[in-house]
Formats: sequence, C-alpha cells, structure tokens
Amino acid sequence: MQVEGTILRGRAFDPVEGRIVVEDGEIAAVEESDVESDAIVCPAFVNAHTHIGDSIAKEAGAGLSLDELVAPPDGLKHRLLRAASDAEKVAAMRRSLRFMERSGTAATVEFREGGVDGVRAVRAALDGLDVAAVVLGRETVAAMHEADGFGASGARDADFTDERAATREAGKPFGIHAGERDPTDLDPALDLDPTFLVHVVHPEPHHLDRIEHAGVPVVVCPRSNLVTGVGTPPVADLLDRTTVALGTDNVMLNSPSMFREMAFAAKVGTVDARDVLRMATVNGAELVGLDCGLIEPGRPAKLLVLDGDSDNLAGARDPVRAVVRRAGVDDVDRVVL
Repeated sequence: MQVEGTILRGRAFDPVEGRIVVEDGEIAAVEESDVESDAIVCPAFVNAHTHIGDSIAKEAGAGLSLDELVAPPDGLKHRLLRAASDAEKVAAMRRSLRFMERSGTAATVEFREGGVDGVRAVRAALDGLDVAAVVLGRETVAAMHEADGFGASGARDADFTDERAATREAGKPFGIHAGERDPTDLDPALDLDPTFLVHVVHPEPHHLDRIEHAGVPVVVCPRSNLVTGVGTPPVADLLDRTTVALGTDNVMLNSPSMFREMAFAAKVGTVDARDVLRMATVNGAELVGLDCGLIEPGRPAKLLVLDGDSDNLAGARDPVRAVVRRAGVDDVDRVVL
C-alpha cells in the first residue's frame, strides 16, 4: 500500500511531498517525490488521558464543581456509573471509541473505573475495533493486574503507596491526577515516583523543579480544566521542564476529539504547533511504551490522512499549523491503523 501527499515526517514533522510505502502494516519507506495529491498525512493521534465510561452521561452536571462532578466515591459520574448496567456502559464506550477511531486516534490511555469489572467492560467495548487502549485499572490492585497499569485518582483521595508498590513490582505504568484543583497534592503525588502526572494546573516553582529533576512526564487536558473551572495548565512552562502529552479527559465534559484539544492548547496556551502535535502523537505514545506517533521507516503504519483540498484546509500555507489549529473531523479522508 502507498499513501501520497504532503507528509509530516519525523519528530520535527518536516513537510515533504511524496509517498509512504506500507508493507505488512509497517512503514517501509518515506519517499520524496512529486505526487498528484492534496492530502496532508500525519501520524494518528494518541489520546493520553480519557475516562470513556462517562460516555453514558455526556453533558450531565452543568454548573457543578469539579468535586461534585468527578470526586470518588460519590461524584455525579460515579453515581451514574453505578446506576448503569454493564451493557449500557459497554455500548456507550464503544460509540466513543468508534468516534475516536474515525477521527484519527490510534490509541488512548484510559483511566478505567469499576475495578476488575470495569477493565473487562472496556476490553469488551474495544472488541473488533482498530483503535487501541492502554487501560489503567483503578480502585484495586486486582484491577491493575487485570489491566495494563494503575490510574490513581489523586493523593488527596487516598494513600496509594501499596498500589504504587504493586504496580512497580508488576512492571506496569502508574499514572496519577495531581495539581488539578490546587497545588497541595503535587508533592504527595511526586513522592510516589509516578510514571506520569495528569493535569498539573497549579504547579509552584518547586514542583516544576521536582518534575524536571525526576523527569516525570505530564499529561495536560486544558479543555476539561476550563470546563470544571480550575484554570488552565501552564503548558509552555511544563514544556520547558519535561515531556508533555495531551488528553481529552472525561467524555462527560468534552468530546474525545484530539482536533479540538490541539486547537485549544495551541491558542490558549500560546504553544508552537509542532510542540502541540508532538503532545498529541509521539509524546503520548512514549508515555506508555507504544511504538507509534511518528512517520518514520520501521514504525507501525498508524496514519491520519486529511483532505488538504477541503473547503476548510484549501489554501493553508503551513500544513502543521493547519492540522493543529484548523483541521477537524470533517477534513479526515481516511485513517490507516
């Protein structure tokens, strides 16, 4: 198979005209050549933080605070999840996963509520789809063993020392929410030596120093933070200190569209488009050990092909900025996973 167009190649996303040669699901070559195609070809996205169980309650809880919405064990989302049947949750998650696949997401890093049963439910929702998920179980060590790792709610909610030790022994990733409401839970979260932090809206200078010194990556979800009224993360400051990835967070609050998340991060965070595209692709992949997010020979062929001659994208002078700040689901020509 060959994919032609303007290819955003490598970690710098250098735009080159040519073709990608795919053999046995792998990028065999990236060839520069004159081609008759208006397509823009970029790596498929990695959504580095989701809660897709919330798909049963999209746009519920308007006007509620962050704690009222999502704090365990009795935030609105947790009550709604308990009230829903397994079949309802699987069907709703599957619809969100189908949307993610259709809109160019190759993989998601899913914080999965519901213990072992929750992990099994999302596996059922993924069955037959091409989008992949790194599932981080929550609430119990058993859920971590059933899943690909552990996703902690936050150090203010519980002492996760035992869960962290078990996850380390299992050789699996440990992610934790931190610094979302205020800075008070950042030090306890960092004390756990996590694989990565999520949110980090309110870091103080010494938190940034600790993050940099320990080399802890951060996943930011700026649309979610704005909706819940906690502010927006200092993306540029975080990028100066560590690897930053991008996630869409709760489906209850926002669609799992990486196009919308990228545009918001670039415009509100005043971040360079190439940095944002790395946040939405290779940075999220490397966070959890996935081999995707870049167009290079030897990589799996996880590609997003955009119609560069769509009414929205025609005339774009900078293809990277066009992908990050302007493109949307309607511009997707095809997704190669």
